[in-house]
Amino acid sequence: MASGGAATPGRRPRGLGERASASSPSSPAGPPMPPSPARRAGPGIPGSEQVEGYHAVRQLLAARRRRARALWVDARLASSGPLRDLVLLGRGQRVPVELKAPRELEAAARTSAPQGVIAWADPLAPVLLEGVLTGFTKDGRQGAGLLVVLDGVTDPGNLGSVMRSAACAGARGVVVGRHRSAALSPAALKAAAGSAEELPLVRVPGIPAALGAIREAGIWVVGLSPEGPEELWTTPLLDEPVALVLGSEGRGLSRLSRERCDALVRIPMPGPAEAPGSLNVATACAVACFEVARRRSMAVPALPST
Repeated sequence: MASGGAATPGRRPRGLGERASASSPSSPAGPPMPPSPARRAGPGIPGSEQVEGYHAVRQLLAARRRRARALWVDARLASSGPLRDLVLLGRGQRVPVELKAPRELEAAARTSAPQGVIAWADPLAPVLLEGVLTGFTKDGRQGAGLLVVLDGVTDPGNLGSVMRSAACAGARGVVVGRHRSAALSPAALKAAAGSAEELPLVRVPGIPAALGAIREAGIWVVGLSPEGPEELWTTPLLDEPVALVLGSEGRGLSRLSRERCDALVRIPMPGPAEAPGSLNVATACAVACFEVARRRSMAVPALPST
């Protein structure tokens, strides 16, 4: 195998005990090309083919919802510990596995810390909003009546963290715009820690129109805003099928999105006046999602207004 080169389809992978070749001084600068099978195979969510980080790669292999096409693992770590499990899991699925020198992994990585493993896979399949809305229960306490909608969130780390929190809280999906929104990049997938393999990501032409469709489906639309007249803890709408809408950290919710919300609520900030005035979008999403989950798991209503 040439130093810094791509994995070759059908090539027999090294055994766990074999050494990876070190990159030679004459190797060309820049990351190697991804393995050719990892290039987009038909329609899919752009950017989702490269997966980095232990949790994201492990869930890619465990979920088996899309085909993993190549797996690169740090040769120093592949014979023991968690990465050995990934090697065995990948080979059990006949995924071509290559043991790589750290320099090769760093050159191919698109995140700052791939944690010794990179995988390439078919892109995640696109999901239609109509499909996610189908089957929403009228009783929110059944755990199926929660959506998260992101309005103009452009940071991939925030997108991934939102997906992780939403999945843990039992959400049915995350809705983002096709434009002015973060891509489901390796950084987003890593921050999602595997939740992107299970939680549908719906990309829509426009968020305001999507909110209108969600309302027509009988789902309450609740926007989070520091200026909301009602507190998150007291709104009764979280006891019903609900879509939580969060805006970008700088701009917040757009005017059109605000107009399509049934209610605007705020997360109370009891800290000192000199503290930051709001939470970042990923943290706010976690707080709101788990308030929904708390009510439904305990079958408790909203707190009384004070």
